[in-house]
Amino acid sequence: MPHTSAMLRRGAAIAVALGTLTVPLVAAPAPAPAPAAVAAPSPTPSPSGGSGVRAMTPAVARQLDAVVQHVMREADVPGVTVGVWTPGQRDYVRSFGVANKATGQKMSRDLYMRIGSETKTFTVTAVLQLVDQGRVGLDDPVGKYLDGVPGGDRITLRDLAGMRSGLFNYSEDAGFFKALTSDPQRSFTPRQLLGYASRHPPMFRPGEKFDYSNTNLILLGLLVEKVSGQRLGDYLEQHVLKPAGMRHTLFPTGNEFPTPHAQGYTDQTASGKVTETAGWNPSWGWAAGAMISDLDDLHTWAGTVATGIFPDGTAMVGPAVQKQRLTTPSTGIRGAGYGLGIFDVQGWIGHNGSLPGYESLTVHLPSTHTTVVVLLNTDIGYRGDIEPSTLFGEAVTRIISPAHVFDLPAPTSATR
Repeated sequence: MPHTSAMLRRGAAIAVALGTLTVPLVAAPAPAPAPAAVAAPSPTPSPSGGSGVRAMTPAVARQLDAVVQHVMREADVPGVTVGVWTPGQRDYVRSFGVANKATGQKMSRDLYMRIGSETKTFTVTAVLQLVDQGRVGLDDPVGKYLDGVPGGDRITLRDLAGMRSGLFNYSEDAGFFKALTSDPQRSFTPRQLLGYASRHPPMFRPGEKFDYSNTNLILLGLLVEKVSGQRLGDYLEQHVLKPAGMRHTLFPTGNEFPTPHAQGYTDQTASGKVTETAGWNPSWGWAAGAMISDLDDLHTWAGTVATGIFPDGTAMVGPAVQKQRLTTPSTGIRGAGYGLGIFDVQGWIGHNGSLPGYESLTVHLPSTHTTVVVLLNTDIGYRGDIEPSTLFGEAVTRIISPAHVFDLPAPTSATR
């Protein structure tokens, strides 16, 4: 199977660490870091923000400008937007580079972007709302609701949401890769996606270990539709996006892409040639990765998904269920846990996404209510397979929160 097909599975920072080495970008105070993947200027001291996050002084903003542009050059990223927000401090929102290399359109904060696996946080939220209502149980077997799932009488909804089902990831199937790259505008149905996964036997017993698989989310999306009686996109619009005030986030039914949007650039093609992707159909990601959003909506979503509370103060999911969501068992990777459709890396809670041509990172630090959002218009790996969104996330957090650096060490023997 071509190397690029394996890259299609990317979309969670945890998944990246399973297959690649991600190391510090700038010097840390202690301990001594591993050799840097991207050498970047070291931060200089700055007054504390009061709870471990550095105050967003003009000097810190200049450091962020420098390190973001440095990572852009080193990783050959056409355009990126970065936002950092902490209550009581100045906001940091900057865009660099171009949204479209052919036209020279500048990158800007108002652009719609594909957000890939950040979609998982929305799909799992829908499941947790149904749990709150008593319509499903996290420890129910998925076979109670959906037929034809291998081992469906033993795999629970909790196993699916927590990436511990053992089901093969359909996006790693060679036939799927060939189908997608031969016609990127084709439409896939959820059942077709599950068909690629069903060609492979389960990899381990349910609950035995962590293994990131898009197949889990396709099943959860079908579950939401079965139990709610609504299409997944309609359910999310009514019960999640509208109550959150997220007017620029949508679940597309095809390759529609509101304007203004950035052009995307990928090398995930049959030939490996860099190709524009704005017109590609994201249906192959469906409940695992099809959604579209923008910077300000993701800023809203970061705190909402991390707390389970809508901006108006009402509960998106109840506190008991939210507590279960944020229980993040180890993935086998130091400093990284994965809960129910959400990760925790050194205290940063959220998710990231990677779809051909686009990457995103949306994380929240509850101790200081700090949010970081990164949006970029390429998924071409640095040095082959290191996620550029992870490079930006690490560089930014090493400056603003040196005690909580979004870093992902080399995989251990406990991971696949």
